[in-house]
Amino acid sequence: MLQKALRSPALSGLPRLVLGGGSNILLTRDFPGVVLHMCMKGIDIVGEDAEATYVKAAGGENWHQFVLWTLAQGLGGLENLSLIPGSVGAAPIQNIGAYGAEVKDCFHSATIFDLESGTVLRLDKAACAFGYRDSIFKHALRDRAIVLDVTFALPRKWEANLRYAELEQEIASRGLDSPSPKDISDAVIAIRTRKLPDPAVIGNAGSFFKNPVVPAQQRHALLEHFPQLISYPQADGTYKLAAGWLIDQCGWKGRSLGAAGVYDKQALVLVNRGGASGQEVLALARRIQEDVQARFGVLIEPEPVIV
Repeated sequence: MLQKALRSPALSGLPRLVLGGGSNILLTRDFPGVVLHMCMKGIDIVGEDAEATYVKAAGGENWHQFVLWTLAQGLGGLENLSLIPGSVGAAPIQNIGAYGAEVKDCFHSATIFDLESGTVLRLDKAACAFGYRDSIFKHALRDRAIVLDVTFALPRKWEANLRYAELEQEIASRGLDSPSPKDISDAVIAIRTRKLPDPAVIGNAGSFFKNPVVPAQQRHALLEHFPQLISYPQADGTYKLAAGWLIDQCGWKGRSLGAAGVYDKQALVLVNRGGASGQEVLALARRIQEDVQARFGVLIEPEPVIV
């Protein structure tokens, strides 16, 4: 059906925008082309071995509902990524992550449709070149790949991932010495519900900025001037800085420019307080970027796709 639609003369030569759940996009104008909304459904256990159970989900499946489905089957691995909005097909593009985990941790492979060649391809984990909120889909395959389905390798020897301090504290507060995947999912849902606004109630795209990664030397220099700087060491010797803390230190938490504002419980989240245009949200984001750059010498980059 997808191939047939793309061969239609009416669509020939038009720009294409592939849309999943629409939760990670900021529209600043009308899109001058055709929007392809991925709605394919289906979840199946497609195999298992000594290491993992393999679960395939169609690209149009809701991500959070898919995570809950895996937990209902007694399968752990994705619980730290509970309640992230969006679709399964969009998850590897952004390499979504939260609370000490990323999609790449359990990713096995993806089936994609290559808009340029008109062929269906299978990409394994290495081919996807995952990075922090990054993948091949943002580079060599940008604007040419549609994710049809994703297969995950969920570990048979599951271990709780409590590397994220706030999650560890939430689990401890519940008196859970040996939490199950469902326990961790419940804790993540509770944290996200407390900290983040519901998009159905107040418009937002979740965390609007990536946490910037800087060289060790730059991080050490910043610590001399800002001893409370929040940073996390990375495997390659660099440091990831907490963008929310940087924004908060610039006085933006809870502030607004017109109807576009910064959420009062989490400075990483930009919200539409009612009637703000995409251009107004973008203007707010740029003001925040300028202030963070001026004070800390650090560029924070947007996470959402800006059209």
